[in-house]
Amino acid sequence: MWKIFQRISANLILAIPLMMLTGFAYGLLFETAWLKTMIVPFTFLMVYPMMVTLKIKKVFEGGDVKAQVLTQFINFAIVPFVAYGFGQYFFADRPYMALGLLLAGLVPTSGMTISWTGFAKGNMSAAIKMTVIGLVCGSLVTPLFVKALMGTTIEMSMLAVMKQIFFIVFLPMTLGYFTQRILVRRYGQKDFQKYIGPKFPPLSTLGVLGIVFVALALKAKTIAAAPEVLLSILVPLLILYTLNYALSTLIGKAFLPRGDAIALVYGSVMRNLSIALAIAINAFGPQGSDAALVIALAYIIQVQSAAWYVKFTSKVFGSECECSCEAAS
Repeated sequence: MWKIFQRISANLILAIPLMMLTGFAYGLLFETAWLKTMIVPFTFLMVYPMMVTLKIKKVFEGGDVKAQVLTQFINFAIVPFVAYGFGQYFFADRPYMALGLLLAGLVPTSGMTISWTGFAKGNMSAAIKMTVIGLVCGSLVTPLFVKALMGTTIEMSMLAVMKQIFFIVFLPMTLGYFTQRILVRRYGQKDFQKYIGPKFPPLSTLGVLGIVFVALALKAKTIAAAPEVLLSILVPLLILYTLNYALSTLIGKAFLPRGDAIALVYGSVMRNLSIALAIAINAFGPQGSDAALVIALAYIIQVQSAAWYVKFTSKVFGSECECSCEAAS
C-alpha cells in the first residue's frame, strides 16, 4: 500500500489532472452536497503528515540569511500584490475568482518546495527554512492581506478566516511536531528519518488529491454550462507563474550562489495551494467555490511547471559540478 502512495506522490503531474477529471465527471453524474463534509478530513490529511516530518529546528541555523530575506521579500512584498492586480483586471466582475487568485499567491511554500529543490540539486537546508518561515508568516498575514485588499468587495469574517487557519495550519503543525518528538523518542532519530518519516508525506498527497476532487466536483455543473470560464482562469494563472519564475530566477542568479538560488526559486514560486484551497472552501461559504476553482487549476500549472523547471535547471544555473569547480578555482 505504501508503495502505491509513494508512486502517486512521484507522479503528481499525472495524478492531479486525472483527479480533476474524475471530480468533474462525478460532479456531473452524482449529488455533490455531501462532499463538503469531506473538506475538513482531507485538509487535515494533507497538512498533518507534512508537519510530522518538518524540521522546524532548521529555521534557527544560519548561513543563508540573504537567500531567506530575498525569498520572503518576493513572497510578501511582490507576489500577493501582483496576484491582486491580476485578479482585479481579469476578474473585475467576479470578485470571488479574484479572491482565489489572491489566495493562490498568498501562502508561500509547500512540502514540494523541499522536494523540488532536492530534485534540482539545490540547497535543501535553505529550502526547509523557507518552507517553515513562509508557512508560518503566510498563515499569519493571510487574513490581513485579504481584509486590506478585498474587504470591500467580498463578504469576509476575519474571525472565520483566522479560525480556519488555526485548524488547518497551527493545530496540525503542533500535533505533527509532538508526533515527531514521540516517534523520535521511541525509535531514535536515525530510524525515524530512514523508516518512519518517509511514510507520512504520501498521506499528504492523498489529502491534496481529495481536496482537488471535491473542488472540481462542486463546480462541475458550472464549468459544463460555461466551459470558456476555464480559459479565463488559466490565462492569468499562466502569466502569474511565468512572471514569478522569471523574477525569482533573475534575482537568484544576480545575488545568490547556485544552491541558494534554486531554493529561492522553489521557495517563492511554489505556493501552499492546499491551505489556500481549504481556506477558500471553508471560510467563504458557497461563494468560496469560485475561489476554489481558481486554486484547483493552479495545481496543474504549479506541478507541471516545477517539473519542467527541474529539467532546465542546469541550463539556467549551470551544473552542480561546474559551479563547484568555478568556486574552487
